[in-house]
Amino acid sequence: LYNIVDGIFVGQYSPDALTAVNLAMPMQMLMIAVSTGMGTGINSLISRRLGEKRPHEARDAARHGILIEVVGWLLFVIVGLFFARAYIGMTNPKAEVLEMGTLYLRIVCTLSLGQFMSICFERMMQATGNTTLSMITQRSGAVTNIILDPILIFSCQMGIAGAAIATVIGQVVSCTVGFALNQWKNRELRLTHEGFRFDWKTVQNILVVGVPSTIMQAISSVCTTLMNMILAGFGDIYVNVLGVYFKLQSFLFMPVFGLCNGMVPIVGYNFGAQKKKRVYECVRVCLVYALVIMAVGALLFLAVPNLLMMPFDSSADKALTAEGCVALRIICSHFLIAAAGITLSTVFQAVGRGTYSLIMSLCRQLIVLLPAAWALSLIGPNAIWWAFPIAEVFTIALSLWMFRRIYHDRIRTMPPEPPVLA
Repeated sequence: LYNIVDGIFVGQYSPDALTAVNLAMPMQMLMIAVSTGMGTGINSLISRRLGEKRPHEARDAARHGILIEVVGWLLFVIVGLFFARAYIGMTNPKAEVLEMGTLYLRIVCTLSLGQFMSICFERMMQATGNTTLSMITQRSGAVTNIILDPILIFSCQMGIAGAAIATVIGQVVSCTVGFALNQWKNRELRLTHEGFRFDWKTVQNILVVGVPSTIMQAISSVCTTLMNMILAGFGDIYVNVLGVYFKLQSFLFMPVFGLCNGMVPIVGYNFGAQKKKRVYECVRVCLVYALVIMAVGALLFLAVPNLLMMPFDSSADKALTAEGCVALRIICSHFLIAAAGITLSTVFQAVGRGTYSLIMSLCRQLIVLLPAAWALSLIGPNAIWWAFPIAEVFTIALSLWMFRRIYHDRIRTMPPEPPVLA
């Protein structure tokens, strides 16, 4: 949401500023991948220690988690100070875009401690079941960013620097709220420095879960960076179309991911309990809702793509809207297939076949998508958008084959459930 809001307001400021934010977005996605990936490791270890009735070790895991998130922030301080210009320059943008992109990325990287800490506190609250407090933490930062963006960009005439500073302030607010709520409401993990001793084994336990999670989430960042490099050869407008598409599609894909995340414990529990009927029923319900969400999104992308693109387009000729309409109508053809693919990928995670999910992510975003995009770029820029449906068709075919293997090996052999007596 931070990047979406920045994109809308910056797009009204100037097309070059929108390009700069879109070029910086993959690095922001990488920061989120690192912080949330490590947060997943923190969440997992805290939950396990609490389940084992070892609250002191759970608090120790939380304090070690904070140290790990600080190290992650320091890595991006180095990126922001020394590699921001080189990263933005990878697509050979014009001088104005290079300067604005470098400034924006340098600010959001070097001052991103609030992001890393807020995610750490959110995961600590999630680990103890306080998901509502976690949501409040996230919402406080997002609302702050929405309020400050127009003030700093336009009223204070800070331009793209204002967008970056609004993002950073929003993250700091989220961090502050998260810390306060954790200390006030989350008594099981209330933080103190007393009795803390660094333990490398605790760090290893966090990294064992956190690193694979980070890698899976970082795939999107790598994919977007390489797609930007392919599209940049046809002009900034196509980079902006891709950036706007990713912002818009998140409103559809994120609810589906949330729905599927809720499916994991239910499928996992009933799979472990050998309740085949309940596994099928849960998957069926999740798939139906995912298909409905994606169908609504596809209809909007087909019917009113111009209304979706216009908030990001400040140009007089509305060229971004015109090119974006073509792209959205092509790309949305894979939405229903994607709903099935995401659902199956989640089933693999729930039954302990996370490797299958990783294979699907690699195929969808790297192994198939990028070669297809490069090959289609030889035809023209608008042909590149067909790479998304091609990658999704290949991935769903592969996922169905993998699901068939799981069915024959693990599900078909489940004993029939006894009849329910009246």
